[in-house]
Amino acid sequence: MLYQSPFPSVEIPDLPLPNFLFDHATAYADKPALVDGPTGRSLSYGLLTQAIRLVGASLAQRGFKKGDVFAIYMPNVPEYAIAFHAVAALGGINTTINPLYTAHELAHQLTDSGASHLLTIPHFLPAAQAAAQEAGGIKEIFVLGEAEGATPFASLLRSDGKLPAVQIDPYEDLVVLPYSSGTTGFPKGVMLTHHNLVSN
Repeated sequence: MLYQSPFPSVEIPDLPLPNFLFDHATAYADKPALVDGPTGRSLSYGLLTQAIRLVGASLAQRGFKKGDVFAIYMPNVPEYAIAFHAVAALGGINTTINPLYTAHELAHQLTDSGASHLLTIPHFLPAAQAAAQEAGGIKEIFVLGEAEGATPFASLLRSDGKLPAVQIDPYEDLVVLPYSSGTTGFPKGVMLTHHNLVSN
């Protein structure tokens, strides 16, 4: 028997994730997009999209390009979203890493995903540096705040460049590569496209 919803199908925009965000953010430029619970710090849609463009331009100037993998190893803070969407705007792939991972578990994901850049917080930096050394392939580590041996994330917000235009196929190009829990073996990458995220 065939079951069919009495409601019309949901129309999913045929857009890459950054375009979807930028298009909708314009109408809400002064409204809060992100609020950091512990600190109460708020970021409007206007400031969020401005930060995304600046970080994207800075990463592009550093040689980050479409198809490159950017690892995010930190808790849920506003900079997480800024980095994530900046990478997406460049056609890059975010690999999101469990902040409870050990250095060895982190190294496995860095190697398996082919990550070239890594963002973390000072508290996680020793594990991030050890994992980067074990994995190889990490060109630069960024950190929130200041810490020896890593580039301050804030420096990416001081770009004098422009976010490059990148051709993105929403159905084919990956935007995020999270990893499974690994209950039956090593964690495995789950390939999600721009269309997958816009659908959500």
